[in-house]
Amino acid sequence: MRKMLPLLLLLTGLVSVNAQTVYQPTWESLKQYQCPEWFRDAKFGIFIHWGVYSVPAVYNEWYARNMYVKDTDEFKYHIGKYGSQAKFGYKDFIPMFKAEKFNADEWVSIFKRSGAKYIVPVAEHHDGFAMYNTALSHWNAVEMGPKRDIIGELSVAARKQNLIFGLSSHRIEHWWFMNGGTRYDSDVRDPAFKDFYGPAREESDTPSPEYMNDWLLRNVELVDKYNPQLFWFDWWIEQPAMDPYRKSFAAYYYNKGNAWNKGVVINYKNNAYPEGTAVYDIERGSSKATRKFPWQTDTSIGKKSWGYIEGEENKDANELIDALIDIVSKNGNLLLNIGPRADGTITEGQQKVLLDMGQWLEVNGEAIFETRPWKLSGEGPTENPDEHVQFNEYAFKGYTPSDIRFTEKNGTLYLLVMGVPQKNIVAKALGQAAKNGIVKTIELLGSKETVTWKQADAALTIVPAKTYGTTHAVVYRIQFR
Repeated sequence: MRKMLPLLLLLTGLVSVNAQTVYQPTWESLKQYQCPEWFRDAKFGIFIHWGVYSVPAVYNEWYARNMYVKDTDEFKYHIGKYGSQAKFGYKDFIPMFKAEKFNADEWVSIFKRSGAKYIVPVAEHHDGFAMYNTALSHWNAVEMGPKRDIIGELSVAARKQNLIFGLSSHRIEHWWFMNGGTRYDSDVRDPAFKDFYGPAREESDTPSPEYMNDWLLRNVELVDKYNPQLFWFDWWIEQPAMDPYRKSFAAYYYNKGNAWNKGVVINYKNNAYPEGTAVYDIERGSSKATRKFPWQTDTSIGKKSWGYIEGEENKDANELIDALIDIVSKNGNLLLNIGPRADGTITEGQQKVLLDMGQWLEVNGEAIFETRPWKLSGEGPTENPDEHVQFNEYAFKGYTPSDIRFTEKNGTLYLLVMGVPQKNIVAKALGQAAKNGIVKTIELLGSKETVTWKQADAALTIVPAKTYGTTHAVVYRIQFR
């Protein structure tokens, strides 16, 4: 470890910055980090899981691992359809990953119409196949498969249409991801493919300094080539041995952001970074309460997989709009994933969800974008999930029109109702006795209908409108005296 540290420390000094803060690879220094305003304003981004795993298009994006794990459904399926793992391995899907219909401008146009403000394509998933032009591996989309720089094309298209460009790396998980194939005769054991499938170690094994240094160098390469303003990491970077590498990458990246004169964000899970040194991310879950620091939920439209699979079951726009509202009311962002087909097309079902969300945001976006949490995130009968628990969306039953959330912007309060009201809307937090302000006017976004309301000591009561122009959440704009 000690032999590697000089290189790690050297990396943080490669950037000349004019900003006042110069970050060093220490937690004390990194605690100076401030989440940029663009992220706090953006609220809604698009995650993209697209890679070789979209070719088999079954089970989920972990097919690359599970096809080598004996007795799994994927293992049996693979043998039945493709033959033994010794004769047809994961690498043999790469020539089938052609992306022949991929058009980055068309993708970004859909994302723009969804209302999203930033995109985060996966640059390298656990499978070890890089979707970008890397000098550190021949197993990449420029030399194989599509023979195109997917990340490069998306970065250009995003900036052309004024979306913030980010990316994610799951490289560290590759340390153990393919280890199932080492336990019997498979192509994972073939020395000719060691540079792709390896190291294929046990998850309990501490990553070697060489591998962690490779992780760092690949991330630095991504930063230098594509200038992402957001860098997303999955959970396994939290390994104790990764501590100096995590710090060195953060210092390097934050200094780069200063050099670009652009705020940058690292997303992390669990305890990989101390609170406030980067932006916390909750996978397929939410927060029970408003969090002090800006945070993010990452989830997918698809209920079964992050990557494309046949027969996927998608969430609908109503569920996702409610999730967005709840998350934003608690100082968070929603990073919503899509899984394109291997040919580069986005499924009609997932497109519809995105465009339905965009239509709602076109009318109600002022209550989402550039807002900040109010004194209270909301009220209502529905029990919220436990505090910042990963994967708690699976246990959640959904909101009702009796559930409301609040956001605030420049003295204007927004009251967001989680559904179309059929009875009076009651906000106890806005009763005169609560002393949160005397209401002056209330308007229904997207409507010219006069709103009937009454503010008493116990609560603010709003009478439902005669008609609503949506089947989703409705939003009231409230001004105070």
